[in-house]
Amino acid sequence: MTGLQTAVLVLMGGPDAEREVSLMSGRGVADALRARDGFPVVARTIDTVTAGELRAVVDAEGIDVVFPVLHGPWGEGGALQEVLEESGVAYVGSRPRAARLAMDKLATKTLAAAEGVPTPPARQLMPEDVCDLRPPLVLKPVDDGSSIDIRVCRTVEELAAVRAELHPKRGRLLAERYIAGRELTVGIVGDEALPVVEVVPADAVEFYDYEAKYEREDTRYIVNPDVPEEIARQCRQHALTVFRRLGCRHLARVDFMLDAAGPWLLEINTMPGFTEHSLVPMAAREVGLDLPALCARLVGLARQPDAVASLTSPSAS
Repeated sequence: MTGLQTAVLVLMGGPDAEREVSLMSGRGVADALRARDGFPVVARTIDTVTAGELRAVVDAEGIDVVFPVLHGPWGEGGALQEVLEESGVAYVGSRPRAARLAMDKLATKTLAAAEGVPTPPARQLMPEDVCDLRPPLVLKPVDDGSSIDIRVCRTVEELAAVRAELHPKRGRLLAERYIAGRELTVGIVGDEALPVVEVVPADAVEFYDYEAKYEREDTRYIVNPDVPEEIARQCRQHALTVFRRLGCRHLARVDFMLDAAGPWLLEINTMPGFTEHSLVPMAAREVGLDLPALCARLVGLARQPDAVASLTSPSAS
């Protein structure tokens, strides 16, 4: 479309384990954009899609920007981004290389550590590998999100049992030193870090798992938590360092654990959630961006892929 209107194709679903979260996020984005003047919205639920299929929808509907609200290895980890690049359409989110690096937790940690960002010691584990890190450990997939198939192993016996459970369906795993502390996260929009948010799971929950994220109502979220300003500054700066080093664009969420030694990077998500429990929209509201304004800003960034927009600049339209 032309003039003041920007037609947006919102994609959701996908083949990954986070499909249901993607459907919730996609509906949230579509509804938010429909609430803004000047954003005709077409919403599509997909499994996978080819560049030709995508281009056909783009041409038929007069689409200007694709907003791919998919979470997981295919939808967020580079494969869909390759399709988007091949289709030649403007889209929200990181390009393929950055998406692949960010989805690979070990690659992210390696690059972050080289930039001086503290991250817990970790090892890749194939089924035949011996783990030389001692418990307590966190065992998790190298390339998935939403705390799916993540386990805390406090003994050698627990580690062996969890490996026997996860290796057959996951193959490659990440063993990471367990950090006991506070869970902090920093959202990024454009090239600016949003306020820190602390996640406080219920007492009965050992860590911020899938249930705590999307199903429980007793998880608490604290924007600008009571932490020293220097810690908050470190989290924001570390988040931006990782975001830039990986070559990400438009948006991300960077997760940390905080103990007496300071903040420890866990991972970065290049397409964070847009559900009622999601952290980036929560932090954006603190700086005056409600969900419709946030989604409009991201569409505006997609129309200017190499531009850096201030959060205080006029909203996209």
